[in-house]
Amino acid sequence: MGYKTTIDKYSGFCGGVIRAIERAEQLVDAGETLYSLGAVVHNNEELLRLGKKGLKVITKDRLNELPPGTKILIRAHGEPLSTYELASKKELELIECTCPVVLQLQKKVRKEYARIHPMGGQIIIFGKPGHAEVDGLTGQVSGNAIVLDHIEDLNGVIFPDGPVSVFSQTTKNPSEYENLCREIRRRIIRQDGDDKRLTVFNTICKQVSGRQARLEAFASAHSIILFISGKESSNGKVLYHICKSVNERSYFIENELDINPEWFRSGDSVGICGATSTPAWLMQAIARNVEQLP
Repeated sequence: MGYKTTIDKYSGFCGGVIRAIERAEQLVDAGETLYSLGAVVHNNEELLRLGKKGLKVITKDRLNELPPGTKILIRAHGEPLSTYELASKKELELIECTCPVVLQLQKKVRKEYARIHPMGGQIIIFGKPGHAEVDGLTGQVSGNAIVLDHIEDLNGVIFPDGPVSVFSQTTKNPSEYENLCREIRRRIIRQDGDDKRLTVFNTICKQVSGRQARLEAFASAHSIILFISGKESSNGKVLYHICKSVNERSYFIENELDINPEWFRSGDSVGICGATSTPAWLMQAIARNVEQLP
């Protein structure tokens, strides 16, 4: 029987991830020994594929074990300054693949911190604590930043008398960031009478923010949605909830094994989409699987 499927043409790897993976493949295909500092992409299926090619994933605490000259891939998420200092000390060769958007954000955070820190200012980052990109951002200012993942995290935050500057992890939900900044502004106005010391930076990736409206339209246009993402993907969680908000029959899956035939109804139009860390080949494989369901 099978079902009619449509793959969202805007889903899949963002430019930064494509660049990192292509560089990794160039090196391992040439026979180079290459280590990725952390998962190059938050998708287990893609990591398995790259692992079979020879890419090795390591954690930062293992850098001390590697001999000088070892090639280390800096993934699209970026790294704190301390990583570069350690690599230089150990004479490791870094393959720089930090996303250009993330690099620009790191520079903005450093520059703003240098401006407001002497005035007793505070950097606030809207992001997931422990996320690689967020660790890279806080590492630009020696950890002197407040990280907020939800608007509720503002409870208990005491704003200093100096400037307050707010940034967002590049893959966070734009509307949630707007709500957080609105609440910060409200609290500072209540405290000061105005918001002159507050600066909000628009640092969500345009490629990511633009996907929200397009994904809402895509999810609404199909009777059932299969959203494909690794469970560790922060961007995947954000985009899946967007699908779910407009289409109750949206299902989060990692691979073909997660598909439940009982989800489907006769005549269903199946929309297949994914995160910025979801490879196109995986979406295509799942589409073929659904099209062959009994």
